[in-house]
Amino acid sequence: MQRQIRALYDEETIAVYQAYAPEIAVPALAAQTFVAPFGMTRMTWIKPSFLWMAYRSGWATKPGQTRVLRIHLKRTGFEWALANSTLSHYDPAHHESEAAWKSTLAASPVRIQWDPEQTLTLKPQPNVRSLQLGLSGPAVTHYVNDWITRIEDVTPSMHHIHSLPAAEAQAALSTERPYPLTPALATHIGATD
Repeated sequence: MQRQIRALYDEETIAVYQAYAPEIAVPALAAQTFVAPFGMTRMTWIKPSFLWMAYRSGWATKPGQTRVLRIHLKRTGFEWALANSTLSHYDPAHHESEAAWKSTLAASPVRIQWDPEQTLTLKPQPNVRSLQLGLSGPAVTHYVNDWITRIEDVTPSMHHIHSLPAAEAQAALSTERPYPLTPALATHIGATD
């Protein structure tokens, strides 16, 4: 099973995706960060995979998820989130015991889920997992106040790609590539490469 972070990134930033109703997306685009009515006390999930976001939001058509945002984060912030995370489920191959995992989970401001990566037809790829990060508490505060460098609305791109024949849609996708992790960080989050 391959667990790999694939994303759009440069030397300073990495792009992640979230989908919201216009009531949250429009003020966020105007402020270039999240503002009310965005909930600072709720866990917020960010996804580096465009196709996983397409799956989750139904190509930006599901209620409450009709606006897809690409949020550019400082890589230092993203890597802080990874370093301060724990897996959202107990994995005996990764944790010394279920009690140790529960203790870490209770103290961690970030959850990691490895979900099936999607194809253009939104069918899960059976042997590839894509990262989803759940931010809570101090991680949400850092995300909103410190890490975001830019927010863009990619809803039109998502609708356009969905309308294309498969070969054209594949060509229209932004090129995500493996995100570089230190061996220690890869081990910590359960990545395979």
